[in-house]
Formats: sequence, C-alpha cells, structure tokens
Amino acid sequence: MVAENHTTEKNINVTLRVWRQAGPSQPGKFVEYKASNCNPNMSFFEMLDVVNEELTHAGEEPIAFAHDCREGICGTCNLVIDGKPHGPHKGVATCQTYMRSFADGAVITVEPFRAKPFPVIKDLITDRSAFDKIQQAGGFISVRTGAPQDANAIPVAKDAADLAMDAAQCIGCGACVAACKNASAMLFVAAKVSQFSLLPQGQPERDQRVLAMVAKMDELGFGSCTNQYECSAACPKLISHDFIARMNRDYIAATFRQTFKPKSAAVAGGA
Repeated sequence: MVAENHTTEKNINVTLRVWRQAGPSQPGKFVEYKASNCNPNMSFFEMLDVVNEELTHAGEEPIAFAHDCREGICGTCNLVIDGKPHGPHKGVATCQTYMRSFADGAVITVEPFRAKPFPVIKDLITDRSAFDKIQQAGGFISVRTGAPQDANAIPVAKDAADLAMDAAQCIGCGACVAACKNASAMLFVAAKVSQFSLLPQGQPERDQRVLAMVAKMDELGFGSCTNQYECSAACPKLISHDFIARMNRDYIAATFRQTFKPKSAAVAGGA
C-alpha cells in the first residue's frame, strides 16, 4: 500500500512480511516483523537496519540483505517490495525508497528477486554472478594500455554519444529480470551491447560482442523477450526497451555476416 502525497512528519508503524531462507538448498517462508515508530524520512534500508538491531538484541538471526553504496549507483540492492522490483516508485533503486512511501499501518511484503539464474543465497540475497559472466563474454573493448588519447581524437556525434551514455547508465541490478515473466535479461544485455556499438571504439568487436553475450545469456538460462516491457518500467535508471530492438538488429546482422563469411577469412580467423 503506497501513501500518496505523504508529507506528514508523524512516525509510522508497519508490518513486514519478509522472506527468510537459511541457504540455497533450504526451504524458505515469509516471517512477519513489526517496524514501529519509523521516521518517514528513513530509507527502506535504514528501517531494516533498525529491525535487524532489534532482532540481534533479542538473540534472533538478523535479516540478510545486500547493499553497498546506498546511493542508487552500485545495483546491489535487489529487493522486491510489494511485488515490484525495488519498490513502489519509478526510476529509483531500493536504497532510494523511503518510509514516507508507505501508509501508517501498511503490511509490506519483502522478498528477493525471483529468477532461476539468480538463486537465493540467504534471505533477501541472491547470486547475480550470471550478469558478470555475460559481461565477461564480451562486454568490454580490447585496447592497448598506455597514455590516453585526447578527448577529441575520435570525433563522436553528439546524438550517438548521448544514446551511448543512456545505455551505459545500466547498473546491472537485475530488476529487468525480476520484473519479466520469462526472467529475460534482454534489457541488461542490450544496454551493455549498445553502449559500445554506438561508438567508434566498439566497432572492431561489434559482431563478436553481440553474438557472444547473447549466447552466454541463453546458456545461463535467462528467458526470451516477449515485448511486454516490464523490464524498462522496473529499471531504476529508466533504460529504454528501444535498446532491445537495436541489439536484435545487431544480432541479426552479425549472424548474417558470420554465416556468409568468405571461406578464406573463416580459415584465417580460425588459424
């Protein structure tokens, strides 16, 4: 339950229904906790810190949840709050969700991202190393080390640079996967592919990159995209689903070029 225009400074009381799971192979269940006298300006994580302090003082196991920067930058905070990845608001991460977003007396359900490639480690923490494996498959540019070139050495059109920066905003949190009924990682992969394909520095490995990253995504068990666009709606950085179409075009073109590559080039490439 989300409180609209909640501006009062009165402290609030909420009930948390938190997913508790001791380990990856252990069964899990929802457990209720009271969060009382919460300052509406507390972040959701600050509220969980208080709850955990109370649990620790009572001799109980605190709730395990992942966090790092708490500034919406690192993408570590992967909670589903009342059925929505990161919480009730658009364009923010879990750590940027505040208690003023909830009404006094609300019952708030908190659970981890649900996807087969993101197995639960403990409670609200999931293993999202699958994203790292996709990134390692091709989400980089191979360049020589040494002194950097001047910024204007390789001219880049402003519209291309702006679009590349839009894609590069992806923080790899996994909300797109959690929001998708197929657990598709297409928005994440599309963003990581597009941020390079739009720039001249990314052209030499363009085909290899998209083919390798899509293949790794499929290998790791992520689902297919059915164009429902829950991914872009849940994304805390508002990455556009238009990047998926851009990646699909790159993938088709790369597949065509690889299929009809001259035999001499194919032999030379495999030597």
